[in-house]
Amino acid sequence: MMNYYIKNFFLFLFSMVILGCVNNKKESPGENMVKIITLDPGHFHAALVQKLMYPDVDSTVNVYAPSGADVDLHLDRIKAYNSRPENPTRWNEVVYTGDDFFEKLLQENHADPGDSSGKKKVVVIAGNNRNKTEYIYKSVEAGLNVLADKPMAIDKKNFDLLKSSFDVAEKNHVLLYDIMTERYEITTILQREISAIPAIFGQQEKGTPDNPGITKESVHYFYKFVSGNVLTRPPWFMDVTQEGEGITDVTTHLVDLVQWDCFPEQIIDYQKDIAITSARKWATEITLSQFNTLTKLSGFPDYLGKDIVNDSILNVYSNGEINYKLRGINVKISVQWDYQPPEGAADSHYSIMRGTKTNLIIRQGKEQNYQASLYIEPINKNDFLTQLSRSGK
Repeated sequence: MMNYYIKNFFLFLFSMVILGCVNNKKESPGENMVKIITLDPGHFHAALVQKLMYPDVDSTVNVYAPSGADVDLHLDRIKAYNSRPENPTRWNEVVYTGDDFFEKLLQENHADPGDSSGKKKVVVIAGNNRNKTEYIYKSVEAGLNVLADKPMAIDKKNFDLLKSSFDVAEKNHVLLYDIMTERYEITTILQREISAIPAIFGQQEKGTPDNPGITKESVHYFYKFVSGNVLTRPPWFMDVTQEGEGITDVTTHLVDLVQWDCFPEQIIDYQKDIAITSARKWATEITLSQFNTLTKLSGFPDYLGKDIVNDSILNVYSNGEINYKLRGINVKISVQWDYQPPEGAADSHYSIMRGTKTNLIIRQGKEQNYQASLYIEPINKNDFLTQLSRSGK
């Protein structure tokens, strides 16, 4: 997933460079570079943005954050990229960790896109989701471009603020992008492209709530390796009031893929085009020992007390399922988090698009050596092969 994240970020930066080339003034080298500003990094995605160097991105990155473990872990990841033996990066992190870190960011960077230095400023936001929507709104209000990790909002109040953020971004002529990495996974790309070929796929089946036309499932793990090291999770990652529940987090990717697959380049009106059939959530149980392994803390913070049972089990509501209709197509979306993957396994994805001629299925299980693989399974094999033979003549 990391490489796809980087590709998506590059496309974002490329679009910004294009926006900066609308005038005819000849610019000196480096004058039109993109400037990264990292705000309150708490998720490893914030560091992954800098896993590689980019020719039109300034190597000096300003970081504004509260002091503590989150920013320290972020800077350690950047140092690891800078010191690795193969293809090391050369980022220069300029860090401010005062209590007024966000006010300082806005004060020092408040400007129209392309300020007097000619640099296009991008605020990268990937961390604790409790304040993320406010960060987004005030950043675009200050005339800064934003690249934000999902989810951009975790409750109704922040969802309304997010809608206003897009209006403000449009008014101020800045870009507000969500990071949708799954669009750049090759089997996902192929599934989408083949579903658009009637001779192979036919038409998308609408299905029923019990047998949906589209199903997408995602399995993730709290314990994982990132960039060669065991990932240290911040303790708030397991607090749904700060991270969000699973039904508002990873499911964002899956909902996006359904719309991207079925209605490319079309605007979806969530108030008219979507009808929720049912939804549910359930908890993953994390023991105190497992929590210690993930966070390097010796005990549960007080704010997790509401989710602790039997003094030693933390219920994390990271799992969710949504059944809904999208313009008449029945869709099932689900995400599940377990503590640790089986031997050799990693985060996995399952997806099926049911067509009138074939089903397009992505599997990523043990039989696939936990590598995502796309299968084209005809509804009627003989008819399908006959038609393909005829079309090839």
